Amino acid sequence: MNRGRLAGRLAALAAVTATLAGCASDGGGDGPASPMPAPPSSTAPRTPGSGGVSARTPEGTLLVTDFGADTVTFVDPAGRGRAADLGTVRVGTAPYGIALGEDGTAWVATAEGVAAVDTRTRERTALIPYRTDTGPVTTGEYRGGGMGIALSPDGSRVHVEVNVPGGDGTLEVVDTGRRQVTEVVPVGRRPFDVDVSRDGRQVYATNHDSFDVSVVDTGDWTARRVEVAPYGTEGGLGSWLKPHYTAVRPSDGALLLPFEGERLAVVDPGTGRVRIEAMTANTHQHGVTAGADGTLYVVGTGPIDPSEDDGPSLTVRTPDGDERIIPLDGPHETVALSADGGTAYVSGGFTRDGHWNGLSLVDIGTGRVTRLPVGERPLAVAVLGDEGPGGV
Repeated sequence: MNRGRLAGRLAALAAVTATLAGCASDGGGDGPASPMPAPPSSTAPRTPGSGGVSARTPEGTLLVTDFGADTVTFVDPAGRGRAADLGTVRVGTAPYGIALGEDGTAWVATAEGVAAVDTRTRERTALIPYRTDTGPVTTGEYRGGGMGIALSPDGSRVHVEVNVPGGDGTLEVVDTGRRQVTEVVPVGRRPFDVDVSRDGRQVYATNHDSFDVSVVDTGDWTARRVEVAPYGTEGGLGSWLKPHYTAVRPSDGALLLPFEGERLAVVDPGTGRVRIEAMTANTHQHGVTAGADGTLYVVGTGPIDPSEDDGPSLTVRTPDGDERIIPLDGPHETVALSADGGTAYVSGGFTRDGHWNGLSLVDIGTGRVTRLPVGERPLAVAVLGDEGPGGV
């Protein structure tokens, strides 16, 4: 289906989609109030067969944010059923993105603040409150607080996108040594994702409801706006045709933003120029990540119009633009890769209605999909032993 022809119809339906579609609107907000910072705490994991914490969490273990349970779950991707769940840690209300540091600390964006989790002892060691006023601490897809999160290449800073219901968001910067917020930078509206350049000189905030990416200079913490709207901005908050997540291309640092399984926006963050390439999945797209070789993995959540669009899928797109579409069962949200690049872990949490409690494990070579029950509305996935600057 051609989304350009749909734009006018979607604009007319904006009032409906703003209330029914999770990616249609920021949902408004209640009166302002500062979130109450919670003190550092920990919850002992449910370690099968022991009643205590295992001596070492093995490499390849998955860490999954449970948006519906206020926890992070440790997952054995080779496990089946309950055996896959290696324990949970309570981190804070409605956790969204997660990033792993080389020291074994997992940084989690929650509605209350940034949680630090020691992956060796499996306990929360800190909860760092935001400086941005996001209103009351709530749950649900429009809740205020942290969304995307990513580490600087040297691990000295955590960058977290903070959603402010009814207004523009911020980029907050946490000093990982002092464990406190050191910078607050205004960005666009409802920032879904944050990414960092390889040299750490720029941070990229993907702002869903303002149709743009904020390019932030880490030297002076100034931001400039790059509009990324290959279908235009008609429909405003009610539009489905907005940016969600971004991948940084390893070869040249270009920003890659997929839209609707039809168009890939390729953004030069230096010049702000946007080039459009064709895609083939014909489905509403959310999560995206790039492999070390530049292969792009894109999550298709399902159709806007079931009579014309295709269902959920994972697109595997080579650097030269060839695509393979792997069907998925039910909506999904984000994707992470195993260390060897052979398996994609796709979360079933989904930011809109229709989520399911588990992951799809996709064998990239064969296209085989294995569904693994885990967590409660799992949104983001990180792979232990694959630490780096990225995050979701």
